[in-house]
Amino acid sequence: MNSLVDDYLKKVKNWNEELTVLRSIVLESGLVEELKWRNPCYTFEGKNILIIGGFKEFCVLSFFKGILLSDPEKILKQQGENTQSARIIPLTSVSEILKHKHTILSYIYEAVEIERQGLQVEFKKTTESDFPIELENKFKEIPDFKEAFLALTPGRQRAYLLYFKAPVQSKTRDSRIDSSLLRIFYGKGINDCVCGLSKKMPGCDGSHKSLL
Repeated sequence: MNSLVDDYLKKVKNWNEELTVLRSIVLESGLVEELKWRNPCYTFEGKNILIIGGFKEFCVLSFFKGILLSDPEKILKQQGENTQSARIIPLTSVSEILKHKHTILSYIYEAVEIERQGLQVEFKKTTESDFPIELENKFKEIPDFKEAFLALTPGRQRAYLLYFKAPVQSKTRDSRIDSSLLRIFYGKGINDCVCGLSKKMPGCDGSHKSLL
């Protein structure tokens, strides 16, 4: 048990009881407990297996490579049409969590075995047709920027594209692209820690907000 997760559960307002029970079940699997992206995250030999957290309508257990799980009980859900790898189990009560306890543990063991075998998700590649016009214009303005963007991993490219394309107004899209220029030139993802760009922040655990 990680003390940072203890602190998280003391502060969380929604689904506290459910998350506490869910945590205890996950810990039975022997995964290492950490706090990443401000949520309890569970790893195997340094690899992210799953994360738990709460939303307004439900709490979730989310598998990073959920698409590779066999899901015999058909309880895994895709959270958003653009989510390619992760799959979630939405839960709304302690009784429901306990009902699915053995299923949850079996899914965790399968997820660990996926990591043991080194299986990878085949992501859909980003094509230029996915680029908003504002990004295309920025590529023309700064040719090196296009090279830096295409050098990002497919996952990082998709995250930026979702972020850039979300606003309705072109002006806001331009602003988001401009604010991401330096981060992209450094090869960073939209939520990556920025300590490596300059002097490392004392005691950094990678969970602080971006400085860019």
